Amino acid sequence: MFKLRYGYFSMGILTGLVILFQFLGTLTDGHLKIIHCDVGQGDGAYIRFPDGRDMVVDGGPNDAIINCLSKYMPFWDRHIDIILLTHPQKDHMQGLLTVLDRYDVGYVVRSDVQNNTDGYTQLLRIIEKKKIPVKLVTAGDRVVVGNAIVTILWPTADQITRMKSPIASQTGSLGGVLGVSTGDLNDGSVVFWLQYGTFDEIFTGDADTRIEKNYLGTPLSPDGIEVLKVPHHGSKTGMSETYISWLKPKLAVISVGKNSYGHPADSILALLDRYGVKIVRTDRNGDVEIVSDGNKWSM
Repeated sequence: MFKLRYGYFSMGILTGLVILFQFLGTLTDGHLKIIHCDVGQGDGAYIRFPDGRDMVVDGGPNDAIINCLSKYMPFWDRHIDIILLTHPQKDHMQGLLTVLDRYDVGYVVRSDVQNNTDGYTQLLRIIEKKKIPVKLVTAGDRVVVGNAIVTILWPTADQITRMKSPIASQTGSLGGVLGVSTGDLNDGSVVFWLQYGTFDEIFTGDADTRIEKNYLGTPLSPDGIEVLKVPHHGSKTGMSETYISWLKPKLAVISVGKNSYGHPADSILALLDRYGVKIVRTDRNGDVEIVSDGNKWSM
């Protein structure tokens, strides 16, 4: 009886190890994995690069991003290489407070757009307390992760200068200048182009039609991009027909939840449909996972 039980025990350990090594192999299998997380009315995404490093883009309005990370990250992995904050508004930022608290973070990428909310101040304090390096980016900057490239398309340095308010700014204990940014914070959203081989996705934050003309025409693949993260949760002012005809996306991901703003707008859905773009929505489809080997891709 002992030998029989020992045999079962040994077989269980062996099976567990096989499953573990198979799983570990998927972390660096040469595939780019992008998960647009269902975080409600907000934005939050998890990216695992082909070399195993990872990045969180925004954190949504609550702690729902944690559930998403728990599903797609190994349970023992408590390290995130990069956090990218598109802009400091609650529906993109709030969940990052918990992410920063629960995970070790390599560095934070953001633009130098400020906000004077308690949440944003708390975010900066956590970053300072944990001594996490911060990389401030503007258009043209790149973040290279193995064979994957993140190219910043917006905002420009001039746009940041226009948005910062010297009257409201003051020198604080968090280093640099703290204060509010004038105008619409959405106008300072980090827009970036993620490339891996022939696969392309554009992440837009909440930058809408007021902004798109500033980077519209950037040389991309002549055949169009594979995926577009639709600007501003599908707001009616999120993007123009010129924008869609330039990008020619195959798939449009709308990160949206229950809201009173009318997101996504019927006009945006009709525009995407007119151009034959497949639409997925986190409020209806849940987490949206995209996988690419640098050539082929699937959802």
